[in-house]
Amino acid sequence: MPTHSSIACKTMKSLCVYCGSRPGNSPIFKEAAIAVGKEAAKRNCRIVYGGGKLGLMGATAGAARDAGGPVFGVIPEFLVELEGILDGVDHKVVDTMHERKMLMFEESDAILTLPGGIGTLEELIEVLSWARLSLHRKPIVVLNLNGFWAPLKQLFEHIVAEGFADKNLLTDLVFVDSVDQIFPAVESQMLRAKA
Repeated sequence: MPTHSSIACKTMKSLCVYCGSRPGNSPIFKEAAIAVGKEAAKRNCRIVYGGGKLGLMGATAGAARDAGGPVFGVIPEFLVELEGILDGVDHKVVDTMHERKMLMFEESDAILTLPGGIGTLEELIEVLSWARLSLHRKPIVVLNLNGFWAPLKQLFEHIVAEGFADKNLLTDLVFVDSVDQIFPAVESQMLRAKA
């Protein structure tokens, strides 16, 4: 869990990307992951990710690397054989999933969630929970590409409507529909956090 010393964010130099270790069924997911990596490299924003070379993780990090951008991967030892390590990027092998998530969080100024599975969802929910507990004010942006995360957004609205969370839950993260909205949304959230 982050400490209160991690609350303040400066300008975004590192973007933590949560996403699937699979590519998904539609090519638009991989295309978006590649576009995110390229855009981050263009902005000299380091991609911090789960360290593997497969799926959307590998596509995002590989695109950033290939475009000359900085990349930092964090992967637990037990996943090295399953997911491999992307060549040509800085990485750290850790012992546990908990260490992986903490280091990714600590090394990032903002969080982006692309489409993914249970692991991606769990990572998002954890950092959102930390935000709800006022343990950090890092921007959290969710790429709702092709409505992928629409059921989750509806669930959050339902949780608020049923009185199990304050309506601020709905502003602790921002859903965007396209890659070109990601970086402006992060910048807007950073300004909001400073206010």
